[in-house]
Amino acid sequence: MATFFGEVVVAPSRAGLDEEEEAREETPEDREIRREIEKKRYRQRCSGEEIDVLWTWKSGGCGEELLVCSRFIVAIGRNAAAFLSSFILDSVCWEVVGVVKLWNEWCRTSSTTNVLPTDSFCLFYRLISDPTVLLCQCSCYVAEDQQFQWLEKVFGSMKKEGLQVTILSTCPVADYKTQESTLTLASPFLKALKTKEFQEQVCCPLLEQPNIVRDLPAA
Repeated sequence: MATFFGEVVVAPSRAGLDEEEEAREETPEDREIRREIEKKRYRQRCSGEEIDVLWTWKSGGCGEELLVCSRFIVAIGRNAAAFLSSFILDSVCWEVVGVVKLWNEWCRTSSTTNVLPTDSFCLFYRLISDPTVLLCQCSCYVAEDQQFQWLEKVFGSMKKEGLQVTILSTCPVADYKTQESTLTLASPFLKALKTKEFQEQVCCPLLEQPNIVRDLPAA
């Protein structure tokens, strides 16, 4: 149970499992595969290679210089990333400036060090006319135990002063909690959450309780 509105909680669920799936036991092959994956995840976590952020703007000998960023827009999930591609990135005004290398059970990017769209499902773009505006398309799965490392490495490359962060994400209408019937809701619709530091006008209604945001968007 959440102790306050906005807390990130993970509720166990057996929804969607039929009796046959519930009765099926893990085979020795499944256990061996799971152990090997856990070993590889552990080795990568210990070596710091589980998540790696590569920036092209650091390739010119800038060393540990932090990126000056005024607005950082992050699209998390395939739908949000597709929205950026269709309505914002479909022009020559943006350039690729970074990539996240990620390895887990559901996402395995290549080991190359080149920043290419084919190498990763998490890319950073910079507005050519204003280099302080940055976009991120993250359509890959980031595991729960990787979210803090993802945030630490991405935001550790940026100056925090004057930085405004906007997160775009989606969820099924069936997960939206309301007293109205979800069948009568106009879909898709937009809701927002904001911190007390955000003083500008919100472009859509605020998300009502008891709805919550989960996973990487919540982090």
